[in-house]
Order: sequence, then structure tokens, then C-alpha cells
Amino acid sequence: MRSLTLVVATTIALAAVATPASAHEPGPTTGPCQYTPTPDEPAARPVPLPGDPRRTPDRGTVRVVLRTNLGQIPLVLDRAAAPCTVQSFLHLARHRFYDRTVCHRLTAYPTLKVLQCGDPSGTGEGGPGYRYRDELPTDLPPAPTDPTGVRRLYARGVLAMANAGPDTNGSQFFLVYGDSALRPNYSIFGQVTAPGLTTLDKVAAGGIEPTTDDPAPVDGTPALRTEIRKVRVNH
Repeated sequence: MRSLTLVVATTIALAAVATPASAHEPGPTTGPCQYTPTPDEPAARPVPLPGDPRRTPDRGTVRVVLRTNLGQIPLVLDRAAAPCTVQSFLHLARHRFYDRTVCHRLTAYPTLKVLQCGDPSGTGEGGPGYRYRDELPTDLPPAPTDPTGVRRLYARGVLAMANAGPDTNGSQFFLVYGDSALRPNYSIFGQVTAPGLTTLDKVAAGGIEPTTDDPAPVDGTPALRTEIRKVRVNH
């Protein structure tokens, strides 16, 4: 199973080491999104492959609500920005893949402030048993905190996919509660609305659970358990 982890060195990024694809891996779906099974990384919770119509919806928005134990997090998904990502997210939501899952990671670096969710195993290594291609943003402004101009601004309220390298999107996603500086390697597929940001601020204010090795962490399990009890898709 791949681990969607944060690597902190001279740079900060949402990244990981991906497991090599099996030589006998089944082929992808035949539509434009090409959802590809990952038998070496089985689903954390059983779910079929998404439908992959030749004409993937690429216009309009879809409203979704994450109902959590700490309050609702309403989202607006943008089909035009990331049609395959939105299609996959809705598929997983309708199959209750995200119901009764915890958001396993909170970061509080000066330049990276996100809550990461979407893994039924709660470990940061789980996914849906398939992967699909990136739909990367091309119009993000440079991050003001990065003098090199390499990193881009993932602004407060952005909803984006976590990944383990190029074209390894699955089920895990992150919600940005404070302006963050990242390489533009993460597909943005929507926004968190104002009520959702209030809930995210509550999670962030609770801090990160300390450990024996790190009594004041800036990356780890949210101190306030954050459980997605149900995902509701508004038609």
C-alpha cells in the first residue's frame, strides 16, 4: 500500500514513495479517465471501479457535504477544473467509501496548513484499489513565501487530491485551512465553503496529537478526532 506522507527537508511537499505496478496488473477503464486497478494496493474498503463514460461531465459544479463529528464541511466540486477527479470522488461518496472514516493527518507548518482525509484504514496508506491521472492546475499564482517561484499558492479553502507521485490519485484528499506553498503537483477539484472553513479552523485550533518523541508536533494526527460520519451529495 502506498503511504501519502509529508516529506520535510529543504522543501515541504505532500508526497510519497509509490509501489511499482505489477507486471500482471489489469488494464484501465476504456474512457478518457482510464481508472486503473492497483492489485498490489488493494482497496481499503471494497468498491468497484468508477464508470468512465466517453463524454465525462466537464461543466458545472456539484455540492457535497462532509458531515463530521465536529460540524459540517460543505464543498463545491468543480467539474471543469478536474472532471475525472470529481467523477471519482462522487463515485466513492455514493458507494459510502468515505462514511465512518477519520481524517488522519493535520499539518501546521508555516507554509503548509492542511487536513488530510479519505483513507478508511486511517493510516494514510489506504486507497480505493485504483489510480488515475493528474488534472493539475496551470493558473495558480506564485507562493509569496517562496522566492524561487517554484511553489504555487494553494489558498485557504482549496480542496485537492493527495498523491504518491505523478498519476497516482486515489481516494485521499486534503483541505487547505491556511494559505500553503506547494509545487503544483496536486489536482485541485473544488473549494471548501465558509461554514466548512469554520469547522476546519476548529480542527486546526485543537492542534496535533503529541507523541513521546515529539511533544509539540507540526504534522500528525489531529488532537481532535475528526470523523467523517457521512458524505451527502446534493443533486
